[in-house]
Amino acid sequence: MAQVRTATTADIAECASLLGILFAQEAEFVPNPELQVRSLEMILENPDAGRILVSLDNGQITGMVLLLFTISTALGGRVALLEDMVVLPQYRRKGIGSILMEQALLQAEAAGCLRITLLTDNDNTAGHAFYRNAGFGHSPMVVFRKQMKAR
Repeated sequence: MAQVRTATTADIAECASLLGILFAQEAEFVPNPELQVRSLEMILENPDAGRILVSLDNGQITGMVLLLFTISTALGGRVALLEDMVVLPQYRRKGIGSILMEQALLQAEAAGCLRITLLTDNDNTAGHAFYRNAGFGHSPMVVFRKQMKAR
């Protein structure tokens, strides 16, 4: 059975590699190891920003999921964004995603989150079924994005 723990700085390279796998299969993102490493470091350096959870099999990282925290004015409290859920291809369909999700939900609850929101590609029907099975429902909200220039 897979174990799940909070990532450490020693895990950054493996987590960045997982993000490369995820972003290579997503329509909107392109892998950039330098940016992924920097972002993971920012989260680990600031626990109030979120959590990175990793699954392990015999010491090898097999998957990860991020919880990023913000405040909802509608709900009057802390909420989370569930981001970057990915499992190594050879470990998929073995329950690792479910274990990661369960731990993410427990962590969000322990952090006082009132809601968890996630985004997934429109054509990711397997992901949609997985998230519905975990208790998520489709939102009538529509996502809009504007890319900003870094300073």
